Amino acid sequence: MNKFFVILSHTYTNRIKSKAFIITTALMVATILLMTNIQTVMEVFQGDEDEKSSVALIADEPEASALAASIPGGEIYEGEEEDAKKSVRDGKFDGLLVVEKGEAGLPAGHYYTDEFTSSTDQEVRQALQQVKMNAAARQQNISGEALAEISTPVEFETTALEEGAKSEEELNQARVIVYIMLFVMYLAVIMYGNIIATEVTTEKSSRVMEILISSVSPVTQMFGKITGVALVGLSQFGIFILSGIAGIRMSDSSENSLIQMAGLSNPDWGIITYAVIYFLLGYFLYATLAAVLGSLVSRVEDAQQTVTPMMMLVVVAFFFAISALSNPNAFYIAAASYIPFFTPFVMFTRIGVGEMPVWEVVLSFGVLVGAIILLGVIGARIYRGGVLMYSSSSLWKNTKEALQLSKKE
Repeated sequence: MNKFFVILSHTYTNRIKSKAFIITTALMVATILLMTNIQTVMEVFQGDEDEKSSVALIADEPEASALAASIPGGEIYEGEEEDAKKSVRDGKFDGLLVVEKGEAGLPAGHYYTDEFTSSTDQEVRQALQQVKMNAAARQQNISGEALAEISTPVEFETTALEEGAKSEEELNQARVIVYIMLFVMYLAVIMYGNIIATEVTTEKSSRVMEILISSVSPVTQMFGKITGVALVGLSQFGIFILSGIAGIRMSDSSENSLIQMAGLSNPDWGIITYAVIYFLLGYFLYATLAAVLGSLVSRVEDAQQTVTPMMMLVVVAFFFAISALSNPNAFYIAAASYIPFFTPFVMFTRIGVGEMPVWEVVLSFGVLVGAIILLGVIGARIYRGGVLMYSSSSLWKNTKEALQLSKKE
């Protein structure tokens, strides 16, 4: 056990002190602080832009007055149309709206602007649409009250009859948590899986492994490295979480905070608990596989290529999980949730957006734990022989050779 903690401590300390860790963490902290205060930042950059927003209007009454009142910065232009266009080109107006009579005598507009990316275009379109509706209502002798009643959205409410079903608010909150968790798990597996594989390959390429293998068992080495990198990941994500909390506290308005916009002011701790459990189980499953794959190559350049199949599994699992967000009970989704390499992603998504029987959740835990143990046992044998191999054969040949070497010990 002493040797296990020595390897764990050595792996953790080396990674924490590395330039890559420090730079990546600093960049992510800066990004998190920016995103949690994005509303404030946008207001700072858009403030001046909103003040000078103006639209020239050429239209007959009563449309001209109605448009001037409903379009922000709308101003009735008294001169000629060509002069108004020149004013737009000179920057005096953001745009020019010319309203004429279209089909059936109803208002039709032509909007002139220097750029198509302006959000003013949509505001002008909506205002003209309302003016057209009012004009059509006057033609048909429909009162303003009747038109307002017709335009009022229909009252519609959905109630789930199944006992214990999530409300719409709970479901939206669960989707947000699921999205966050899926991206975190996806990035963690890809990033830290590569680190583990590279760590093992680096030691092999420097021949340090031959010394280590004589004093420490391969299983101790493998799980020492996996746990060490796991602690690095937890430390890094801990820093990210603290940065997020600090960023939210720095926000000027609680109503515009990222937590409020995401609907997570009162999170479902049950879903978060499942997220942590599946994250840890998924990490150890993929980390064990990454360590085994890393032991089969002897050059750092080959490590990236060797872990490619594992990365493909992660990508497929991620897309299964995204598909499960809209249809968690589909047969192919249910089947995929019991395939160990897909379970952390897919089963967690099903739990988050659906109602899962307890036995299915427990079975998924059993599948994952069993797969980790089985992969650990098989992986330890491959690792035991793989760390002493320095050939550049194919992955399949290296696996067979590693198993044969482990039997000779």
